[in-house]
Amino acid sequence: MSVSRTELQDPGAREGAGILESRLTGLSREEFARDVWARTASLTREASDFSDVFSPSAVDELISRRGLRTPFLRVAKDGATQPSSSFTAPAGVGATVADQLDDTALWRAFADGATLVLQALHRTWEPVADLVSELSTELGHPVQANAYVTPPQNRGFDAHYDVHDVFVLQIEGAKRWVVHEPVLPDPLRDQPWTDHRAAVADRATHGTPHLDTMLRPGDVLYLPRGWLHSAQAQGRVSIHLTLGVHAWTRYALAEQLTRAALAALADDPSMRRSLPLAEPDEPSGAHATDGVLDVIRERLLAAVAEADPAPLFHRARRSQARPAPLGPVSQLAALSGLATTSPVRLRKALEPRLEGTRLHTRVGHLDFPAPDLVPVARLLEGRVRTAGDLGLALAGRLLRAGVLVPADR
Repeated sequence: MSVSRTELQDPGAREGAGILESRLTGLSREEFARDVWARTASLTREASDFSDVFSPSAVDELISRRGLRTPFLRVAKDGATQPSSSFTAPAGVGATVADQLDDTALWRAFADGATLVLQALHRTWEPVADLVSELSTELGHPVQANAYVTPPQNRGFDAHYDVHDVFVLQIEGAKRWVVHEPVLPDPLRDQPWTDHRAAVADRATHGTPHLDTMLRPGDVLYLPRGWLHSAQAQGRVSIHLTLGVHAWTRYALAEQLTRAALAALADDPSMRRSLPLAEPDEPSGAHATDGVLDVIRERLLAAVAEADPAPLFHRARRSQARPAPLGPVSQLAALSGLATTSPVRLRKALEPRLEGTRLHTRVGHLDFPAPDLVPVARLLEGRVRTAGDLGLALAGRLLRAGVLVPADR
């Protein structure tokens, strides 16, 4: 059964609640983790008013005025993606880059029933970027955002599954969603639905839907990765946001563990030795005898047991998303006018991690002398500080590195 909530979720009524509770599900983080996350589809009626996040006018502005290029937009019709050459063109003198969006071509495709997919909105539309950043911080997994703009009575894609979890936020119009349980539970990123096309089509055609429902503005649908879904716009244009959660998995952690073990073996001279020559009449590979394999297996298992995957894992995590925006002009002004009373704060979404005397972030790492470690640790608490609290030299260094940014009190 899906989880359905019908009461209006007013963000202002739950001050201090996270994004999950205040805008998406009405459930606390703990409730969502226990009952829903990676387990089942969840439908929340009237979760929030998303007009502050995205709108039809935002679609028009992005397509016609922002000079977007591919791959920030895809076009799909009747389950197939259209070639980018059909909707891109140079934009005249001073903007002759050939892969910019052609708003006339896009209008014609849209009028002919094509779905417009605005991709990576967390990079091009600030309100969506803010929502994605907060949700990613709350979940502890990377999040991206796409918008799907579908004309009346049309669909963009056939029944399929995603290899990431999704929150579907209905922005405008109505869209009918048909959801089926997985044919491959918890698919990894290299296990796309096209590898199981026949099973997906059979389940979607002959299986009993887990959920067959109409999403209207303010509704939110959560789907774990692997859940089959298809959607069709109804009597007017439908716009919905998809927040894709690229969940870290046990398999991903195992990959990091294996890489750490192999890195350790590369430092072992005995493991770098060549295998003996094969005899002329031996088949290829015969020199890798059971005895040699036993030694290698034993050494590999020992390396896995001793390996610490944390550094590689955290480095991979940091690489999966970007820190909060940084304006070079305002940053230089803050650095040039730095005084003991200047308010500063840690740049958001840095994924900072202090290990010994080294601070790891999404913009690189910094090493600190012992006297700086206490103010750096205080800075990681996230509160606004003054440059005098940190020390002018340290504050200036962190501003220059893009770790610290000017703040309003």
